[in-house]
Amino acid sequence: MTHSAAIVIFTDIANDSAAVYRALGTAQEFVQAGDDVKIVFDGSGVDSLAAMTAEDNKLHGLLESLRDQVAGACGFCAKAHKSEDAIVAAGYPLLTDNNGHASIRNLVVEGRTVLTF
Repeated sequence: MTHSAAIVIFTDIANDSAAVYRALGTAQEFVQAGDDVKIVFDGSGVDSLAAMTAEDNKLHGLLESLRDQVAGACGFCAKAHKSEDAIVAAGYPLLTDNNGHASIRNLVVEGRTVLTF
């Protein structure tokens, strides 16, 4: 039986890299089990995505291994946190389906178990 999950990362890697690592590690565990996973960066988590796009970031490789699972980053938050340019330059989409923000509700409507980090 496969599962459908969403990993939503709210944590800024500058404040808690372990939480971001565990979020990506959890996503990787689901992927390796053959499950359907989406990763969304929201709130201060957009800064984490921007930071990990740098090739010298210690989590860059893990992020890249999960590129197909990254749904994107909250467009409003990316702009507010001034992370938009790095995120877009790295090829990640900005999510604006909830009045400019990423929609968490849509993940629930899709039947996903939502895990937040």
